[in-house]
Amino acid sequence: MANLVAIVGRPNVGKSTLFNRLTKSRRAIVSDTAGTTRDRQYGKCEWNGREFSVVDTGGWVVNSDDIFEDAIRRQVLVATEEADLVLFLVDVQTGLTDWDQDVATILRRSKLPVILVANKTDNNDQIYDAAEFYALGLGDPQCISSATGSGTGDLLDLVLDKLPAVAIDETEDGIPRFAVVGRPNAGKSSIINAFIGEDRNIVTEIAGTTRDSIYTRFDKFGFDFYLVDTAGIRRKNKVSEDLEFYSVMRSIRAIENSDVCILMIDATRGIEAQDMNIFQLIQRNNKSLVVVVNKWDLVENKDQAVIKTFENAIRQRMAPFVDFPIVFASALTKQRIFKVLELAKQVYQNRTSKVGTAKLNEVMLPLIEAYPPPSIKGKYIKIKYCTQVPNTQIPSFVFYANLPQYVKEPYRRFLENKIRENWPMHGCPINVFIRQK
Repeated sequence: MANLVAIVGRPNVGKSTLFNRLTKSRRAIVSDTAGTTRDRQYGKCEWNGREFSVVDTGGWVVNSDDIFEDAIRRQVLVATEEADLVLFLVDVQTGLTDWDQDVATILRRSKLPVILVANKTDNNDQIYDAAEFYALGLGDPQCISSATGSGTGDLLDLVLDKLPAVAIDETEDGIPRFAVVGRPNAGKSSIINAFIGEDRNIVTEIAGTTRDSIYTRFDKFGFDFYLVDTAGIRRKNKVSEDLEFYSVMRSIRAIENSDVCILMIDATRGIEAQDMNIFQLIQRNNKSLVVVVNKWDLVENKDQAVIKTFENAIRQRMAPFVDFPIVFASALTKQRIFKVLELAKQVYQNRTSKVGTAKLNEVMLPLIEAYPPPSIKGKYIKIKYCTQVPNTQIPSFVFYANLPQYVKEPYRRFLENKIRENWPMHGCPINVFIRQK
């Protein structure tokens, strides 16, 4: 299970810039306007052979005119509850502020490892300015410039030192893990109770009752697996927090820990932005997917045409990955809930399927010959051989070409679609690599 590192700090200290630097991406939008980050950014960082997850908490500070004081406090509280380590960012150029003092007070009370990061230290003279942050009582400030990358290597070394050892997973190897994920109140705990036939997870009408990942060992259809509920009970004083952020942060843990994700969508509300956030987490972690449209008993018109429209809307939003099963079910009436498990089992088996090299070439090479990659600058691209890479987390295929750099994404998708048409890969992500022959 990967460690989780949260980046906290008041607006405009450079949280998103640091996030982009650590995850080697440009996903977080960076601007000089305070409060630009609205979405919860999540990514992976790899350093010295170790991997951990990073969350940029900037998106908490939403539409508040009393300049965010309460929102920042809430952001820090949720981060300290969920993360294994906190990077507390302060701005050397602005200096120490009351907000920084407030955040430091919360962090000192938490039992969590905290690294104080003095950002925007763009030259050596500014290192001396960082001394005032000793007043926060959080140890030595680490001077970095997230814009230029200066000092981030030392910071990452320190992060690895302070991160707790990853907990040994006590679940047995070789038994698939199904995570039930979705936004608050979509019926996650209800469907697990329906599977088990007992009220193991507490179900209430209050969105966000669930707190810790609960593993349930389960044996159905002669198939042994674990169910992971994004679960547990929240403390009473935490119910006012930003639920949307909370559920995404929870889902990160459950998704990283699973083989197949069962994504719950509320039939009465349709597919919303937060469903998409969770779907993107599933995709980024290369997990297999079954979509369950729950509360189908509450929908009055159940015509085939309505079902088709609903399915098309879901696949359209989640494109280009559209090859996954969708089940219309009700956790309350137990309608089609075992179909969900059957499909999850099928999708897991697809994930481990192997295609023989001879068969793969026999099917794919004539298709490639009939529809070759488009020529670029008068150069013709020839693909002469393909094979499946052994022992990978998801099915991965390598196509050997004379000019691999000219094979673009649309053609890669064409190859992926042809593999899906010929072999059972339903619900499972695929990697397609083009290499020099």
